[in-house]
Amino acid sequence: MTDADLVAKKLALIETYVEELRTLGKPGEIATDRLQERFIEHTLQIAIQAAIDVASHIVSDERLGEPATYHDLFELLARHEWISDSLIPALREMVGFRNVVVHGYSAVDLEIVRDVAENHLGDLLDFVAQIRWRL
Repeated sequence: MTDADLVAKKLALIETYVEELRTLGKPGEIATDRLQERFIEHTLQIAIQAAIDVASHIVSDERLGEPATYHDLFELLARHEWISDSLIPALREMVGFRNVVVHGYSAVDLEIVRDVAENHLGDLLDFVAQIRWRL
């Protein structure tokens, strides 16, 4: 059985990170302001990691399957109706973004950072809402 308190704490963290990005982040300035760039990249990274952690806890605790990748976590959640199928593409993209930031596979494209910060924070909040509803 999923530890609802642990998951709820992680979901609250995601909401906090999104709120900080919305109130403190200035995505339009990341090309010229290194502090904004690092703040936005890192805050996105930890918000996405929190979503991965939530997915991992649920998949493990509920014995939903054996994911080979972080992407698989979200597909397993959708298959077992914890989240909607329509949310999977956005979450897969976020995992890919997180991997680039964390592992430095290549230079981070600032336009992608800006796009995520300006247009995709709602995807994280949708994830939170859907998981919270299922708890």
